[in-house]
Amino acid sequence: MQNETREYRTGQGVPATGQYLCQSGKTVQIAKGERFPSCPVSGNETTWTHDDR
Repeated sequence: MQNETREYRTGQGVPATGQYLCQSGKTVQIAKGERFPSCPVSGNETTWTHDDR
């Protein structure tokens, strides 16, 4: 599997179930097929990355 860091924006579809990290540093479990939510800290649009830890 290719190890890449891809960013997703609020409102985009989630490509794979897993833990995702927002710009504020909050980690959230999100399921495939859902939409990336707004930031759980600020409530604003944000970017998300898959948390590979």
